Amino acid sequence: MMTTIFIAIVALSIITAITYRTTVCLVPIKLKRLTKSRKLFAGLLVLPVMLPGLAGAHGNVSLEDDVCVQRVGGNLVHFNAYQPQHAAKAQYCTDIPAEGDTFLVVDLVDPVLRHLPIGVRVIKGMSEASEEETVAYWPPMTHPDGVLRGEAKLAKGLYRLIITPEGFSPSSYLLRVQQIDYANMARTAIGPLTILLLLIVIGYEVSKSTRFRNWWVSSRA
Repeated sequence: MMTTIFIAIVALSIITAITYRTTVCLVPIKLKRLTKSRKLFAGLLVLPVMLPGLAGAHGNVSLEDDVCVQRVGGNLVHFNAYQPQHAAKAQYCTDIPAEGDTFLVVDLVDPVLRHLPIGVRVIKGMSEASEEETVAYWPPMTHPDGVLRGEAKLAKGLYRLIITPEGFSPSSYLLRVQQIDYANMARTAIGPLTILLLLIVIGYEVSKSTRFRNWWVSSRA
């Protein structure tokens, strides 16, 4: 989805640049207005370059940049959550869209972790110290296949999934169940808003051209 948006933005940027050059040739513009237009178009043309870094957080990113990946004692683990009762094939990480039974899967990316006893605890709230709100617990054991699997019934709210390998400090994921992630909403909206802005600017520049004005007058005559 974000790749399509990015391609559309690049294409629109090229069209905008061409339209801008044509408009400058057709319509005499004061130097002051031309300077402002150039600054505006420069900013719009830079946006597509910035967007991949902003929108690609959940796209084709490296393992190190994946938000589902954490380091436990210097070794990588990868977490996913599943709710087949709501969406059979969907997988989630830190943002879980619905309440209910949730399958939790931790992949031990680095082989060294597969030979260590590892325990997992899911607690309600943001503190890693409290054990009063424990909603799921998997006692320490080794996992030669590199996969830890468990299930928890999660209500709406914030949770911590704490992974504790024997001999290492624990690491945790903050899980948001049926919560609004405003940062993610902002990242998602950047692409469409940029396209809308480009279309508005293109329409404005075209409307100032002599050719368009002549066409408009003739169509109303």
